[in-house]
Amino acid sequence: VTFMVNGLPEAVKAADSGADVIIAQGTEGGGHVGWISTMCLVPMVVDAVAPIPVLAAGGFADGRGLAAALSLGADGVLMGTRFLASEECRVIEEYKKRILKAKDIDSIVIFNKVKYPARVIKNKFAMEYLSKERNDISQEELIALGKGRLKLAVEADADAGALMAGECAGLIRDVKSARDIVE
Repeated sequence: VTFMVNGLPEAVKAADSGADVIIAQGTEGGGHVGWISTMCLVPMVVDAVAPIPVLAAGGFADGRGLAAALSLGADGVLMGTRFLASEECRVIEEYKKRILKAKDIDSIVIFNKVKYPARVIKNKFAMEYLSKERNDISQEELIALGKGRLKLAVEADADAGALMAGECAGLIRDVKSARDIVE
């Protein structure tokens, strides 16, 4: 059984629940995230759940990140955003292009007000959502506005969908095969 956690209490609960592997995802990651950085979270989780293997997630796109994760005590990394920009990934081409174009400041966290924060690449939807989130709009309206947006991004519309991707998108400059990424 594998558990993905965004904080230390979740990691301890996962260990107590019989986890075989725990994935510690920092706020740099894409998609739904917590509020603590990978650099701080990973060693805390490793120390708290030993001897359960821990994978680090959130901000990893190459071998340098793997080396850093191993030095933090992780047993490996989980890379999501890097594999979105792979030949085998079946997201629409424009989603991949947005990852390749991303700079260091091109991701933001939305869905805060509904208490399910997610890191996405800035686009029309994300900026409109963030603007509405800052206003006095009900959680129900925000939930309705966000519904189906990942599917939309993956299948049809890179402007109207939620382009979930981590901060490491700023490191990715090419689409490669999964094999080449791993090598």
